[in-house]
Amino acid sequence: MGKNILYRVAFHNHGKVYELYCTGVSTSDLWGFLQISGMVFDSGDSVVVDPAEEKIRDEFADVEVLHVPLHGVLRVEQVARKGQATIRDRESGEKVTPFPLQPPVRPGN
Repeated sequence: MGKNILYRVAFHNHGKVYELYCTGVSTSDLWGFLQISGMVFDSGDSVVVDPAEEKIRDEFADVEVLHVPLHGVLRVEQVARKGQATIRDRESGEKVTPFPLQPPVRPGN
């Protein structure tokens, strides 16, 4: 039996950089797109929940094949094991928390 191949794909999505793990990457039948399939997420059974990975899992829950524009792809890496799927700020590269840590400040308060 062949070894399961795992990829980490980083791409731009709505002003953020998404990094996710998948088992299939190829050129798409749609001209100018990369096809990502077999997305791999944590089972969600762990006590520690990463909000970024949970947001990505919820966003792509029903997606069988993701077509990403080639100009939005930053890198595709073949990796030995899965890490955390993340969302990063495009400018700083720091992880983005998908919900605010502090309530928004209202003018006049």
